[in-house]
Amino acid sequence: MTNAKSGNATQTATFAAGCFWSVEATFASLPGVIEAVSGYTGGRTEDPTYREVCTDTTGHAEAVQMTFDPAKISYQQLLDVFWKIHNPTLENRQGPDIGSQYRSAIFTHSPEQETQAKASRDAQQKALQRQIATQIEPAGTFYPAEDYHQRYYARHGVSRQVPV
Repeated sequence: MTNAKSGNATQTATFAAGCFWSVEATFASLPGVIEAVSGYTGGRTEDPTYREVCTDTTGHAEAVQMTFDPAKISYQQLLDVFWKIHNPTLENRQGPDIGSQYRSAIFTHSPEQETQAKASRDAQQKALQRQIATQIEPAGTFYPAEDYHQRYYARHGVSRQVPV
């Protein structure tokens, strides 16, 4: 994929780290992230709705898929932010949100991303000295969430600071 404005090839990254509103707002604010979209992935139901995903029966996670310019932000930098914005040691929950739809997961789009994601996970596990629950799996079909979930924080005047 080529970014028409810069002429550079763009890449795709997909992360699940709890409720997608906060995750989307964080990644959308990063220089080099061209677009961040809230949605559902990793499950078995085709074209799921928010109500269906909330039943914890579709297998999907709330996730954010982004298009980024690797000349401005690397996949490793995105991984670094991913680890900082949630607790990867919790299984199927983040904060008050409980269920497999809130799991921690990295959905990879290439063998290179898979290698980087696994190395990053292993480094995090060593640093935390606790078991990481984050799943790493090949990206499948990504279903954008309903319009009212897109840019939720921006539309409601909530600012999200990127962790340092």
